[in-house]
Amino acid sequence: MSDKLTEIMAWKRKEVAARARPVSLEELAALDLRLPRPVSFARALRRTDDTLAVIAEIKRRSPSAGDIVAGVSAPAQALRYQTAGADALSVLTDEKFFGGTLDDLHAVTTAFAANPPARPCIRKDFMVHPIQIHEAREAGASAILLIVRALDDTELGTLFACASAAGLDSLFEIHNQAELDRALALGAQIIGVNNRDLAIFKCDLGLSERLIPRFPKHITAISESGIFSAADAARVRACGAHAILCGEALMKAPDPAALIASFRSA
Repeated sequence: MSDKLTEIMAWKRKEVAARARPVSLEELAALDLRLPRPVSFARALRRTDDTLAVIAEIKRRSPSAGDIVAGVSAPAQALRYQTAGADALSVLTDEKFFGGTLDDLHAVTTAFAANPPARPCIRKDFMVHPIQIHEAREAGASAILLIVRALDDTELGTLFACASAAGLDSLFEIHNQAELDRALALGAQIIGVNNRDLAIFKCDLGLSERLIPRFPKHITAISESGIFSAADAARVRACGAHAILCGEALMKAPDPAALIASFRSA
């Protein structure tokens, strides 16, 4: 792992350990039966008109960009994205490095419940323990993020199984061929290429151009990070991306609907 990712993961393991407890597949399956069925994240990423799906991210700050839109209301931003036509949302729930909280996710899904149609939300965090999946399902998430670089195969397999038991989709995030091979071996169905190198926080869209063409045809391909313009969207669409995940550009956009429309027309 990179130095920065090592730092983040060490903090996350310590943070989660303070509230961790055993969570069984049976408990997660029971939770799934008890709670309303989440909107399908996987289905939202395959648009019927074959244009790029857009996952709009709620992100107040990041280690690379610093403050993006400090203090923004998560539910208000979610409703702006809904009106703008986003297909799905990514809600940052890491507080120390990204300024988000689990309460943000719950507030967003509650806002959607009161103002349909809801958009599926992925809990964007550094997953290390099944308790985080339990929390995500209770907060109304439709999916969770699994960073392949940050976890060993046993951890990935456990978290993937837990997410499936809870009725959640899993987005496997990769950054190289070896991580793609690991994700495929574990049965991933949704794979995202993070164009940002977590070692130095530098973006390179060429990474999506190199890796996505190697995905099997049945995999839903997402290009994440570094997408700011229609030209950027066109590059990753040309290499086979079904969806893009965009945070900073949409957070700062004076007209998110126009930016999303430009992505789709790419």
